Amino acid sequence: MNNDYHIDTDEIFKRHPFAREILDRLTAAGYEAVLIGGIVRDAVRSIIEPSVPFSAREVDIATSALPQEVRRLFRDRPIVGVGEEFGVLVIAAPDSQQYEVATFRTEGDYDGRWPGKVELVRDLAGDVKRRDLAINGLAATRDGAVIDLVGGIEDLKAGLIRAIGDPQVRLAEDYLRMLRTIRFACRIDGVIDPATAAAIAANADKIESISWERIRDELLRMLATPAAARGIELLDQFGLLEHILPEVVAMKGVLQPEDYHPEGDVYVHTLLALRISDQFVLDSLVKLAILLHDIGKPKALIRNDGVNMGGHDAISARMTRRIGSRLRMSKHDIARLVFLVKNHMRIADFPKMGRGKQVRFVSEGENQAGRSLRERYPLFFDLLQVLVADCEACAHKSSGWVPILQEMLRVVDHMERVCDLKKARALVDGHVLIAMGARPGPRLGKVLEAVHDRILAGEIGTRDEAIAAAMDLLANEAKGKEDRLR
Repeated sequence: MNNDYHIDTDEIFKRHPFAREILDRLTAAGYEAVLIGGIVRDAVRSIIEPSVPFSAREVDIATSALPQEVRRLFRDRPIVGVGEEFGVLVIAAPDSQQYEVATFRTEGDYDGRWPGKVELVRDLAGDVKRRDLAINGLAATRDGAVIDLVGGIEDLKAGLIRAIGDPQVRLAEDYLRMLRTIRFACRIDGVIDPATAAAIAANADKIESISWERIRDELLRMLATPAAARGIELLDQFGLLEHILPEVVAMKGVLQPEDYHPEGDVYVHTLLALRISDQFVLDSLVKLAILLHDIGKPKALIRNDGVNMGGHDAISARMTRRIGSRLRMSKHDIARLVFLVKNHMRIADFPKMGRGKQVRFVSEGENQAGRSLRERYPLFFDLLQVLVADCEACAHKSSGWVPILQEMLRVVDHMERVCDLKKARALVDGHVLIAMGARPGPRLGKVLEAVHDRILAGEIGTRDEAIAAAMDLLANEAKGKEDRLR
């Protein structure tokens, strides 16, 4: 399809200089070689919408050269055949960047996840037409001339998300494309073509044939867009949400006290909180925590005989842990997610806590190497983001989070001036007390925590004072036990 669009390949080659070398070698040897996929789509979109910034992140190169021909042209560079049977090689550049070079191919015999048959071809058209969406089917030559064989440019202009060819066929090739379609609708604030939308709705249950790892990755990418709330609404509209996160669907119709939640039921509140977070939260895991923070309310209401939803934070945390496992998330990510959900109510009591407990709370997950407050106390700052979204989506608004932020700044200032948890533990630990005659066990742990809290509050400043305070507590506990026995 003829068009007058040229992308700035010089800008791309500034960040990826060896990509120019790859294209030059392939074309000089008589092969067709193009930039393809996301980098071309994003570059064209920035031309159509100048307010949208373009960042040359990953570069994908497609060529008519067969894998053995690519190897021959790049004998001087390390090459990894990550999927050589599918025509995919990875070439390592002198600056250690890696570039994926794929031979044009057609595919067939799909099982709803992967192609059972791949045929390497010499023409770009065959390769483009097996791709998912028209906006992802754009290619560009080394000098930036855009090649559009499927109407991707017009779709970008119209903000249209449309499958290439028959949407039923495209989705059946890989049902994860249903989620990808929604993600791109969120990413470019686009509208899904009616035929594509109908195909998604008709095949929603087929998402269960896709591995949880792939669903997780696509879900997190969608949440990372500036329209995560819309993404959840689209998942629900097309019948996908009940197969991925039924716990979220279960919040529908669960009423809340109007004094605190005039916005509506638990589902409405959650979607509003997520929509608010779209304005300032960039981390997809924090957005997932916002999505899951109240999933325990339906169960809490049943447990409390319909009177209230007390304890929903603990229930939500347990359910979140199971969801994290189901999505095959890493232990680190699950722990972070559970922390945010579990503590989204506790943080409201932050100003009422003793100084020692406040320091412990802020120090959860502390990164000693962090330069800024955000980097040093990442978990607490993430929790603040959850708090702001939660409060702004109910009657509390800023009155619910401003006092916590003010108190946190005072606590951090105190920590900078007085002490931190690491220093407190350095003044006295269990080994020192055991060496002085204390018995190991839960009682010793409670004494240490009490002494550490006093250190963190600034009441104790030396090692001798810390040891003396611990021994006094142990002695008083022993005397109290003796008096009770009498």
